[in-house]
Amino acid sequence: MALISNGTTIFDAGTMSAGAGSMVFIKKLTASSSASLSFVHGSGGVVLDGTYKEYIFTFNNVHPANNDITFQFQCDTGTNTNYNQTITSTAFRTTLGEANNSPALSYLTGADQANGTSYQLLAGSVGNDADQGLSGDLYVYNPSSSTFVKHFTANVNSSAHSDRINLNVTAGYINTTTAITRFDFKFSSGNIDSGDICLYGIV
Repeated sequence: MALISNGTTIFDAGTMSAGAGSMVFIKKLTASSSASLSFVHGSGGVVLDGTYKEYIFTFNNVHPANNDITFQFQCDTGTNTNYNQTITSTAFRTTLGEANNSPALSYLTGADQANGTSYQLLAGSVGNDADQGLSGDLYVYNPSSSTFVKHFTANVNSSAHSDRINLNVTAGYINTTTAITRFDFKFSSGNIDSGDICLYGIV
């Protein structure tokens, strides 16, 4: 059944309109005490090629096994599995305590990279209580390009171990002109206890 508003199709047959294009579901990975969740082009129906110029990863109620840790990603090219591509990035965070205390906006000097090869932080200080965890999204632009670097932006809402809500905003680029074929998501320590990550392409 389609959802139509004022003559415009909003949602139909698993595809949602997103501005001038369409948001197409590609793959969902569900964590169950998983060390990491990896999306690999050509594996299990995953598409990360020129079919789409823009890809979106969504994080849905991702919950860590350990407490006070970071959620992060890296990527790689071809059949490489080192997940150590060079990244230049910037990050900031807004935060507020449950008791409406200590609101803050801060630049995260420990979350940026200057041609670094570490996993890129998407959310920090994530707690593992039942009312903690994270949700959000990561946009990656034209990862299959063999001409340009690969830009990304991320917005991740996380519940911190100290009973605070954090909005983590991250942006940067993967400094390679080689096509990216795989993305890996994990916590800085311990497993991904539960939650899912979905991949979409934008037509």
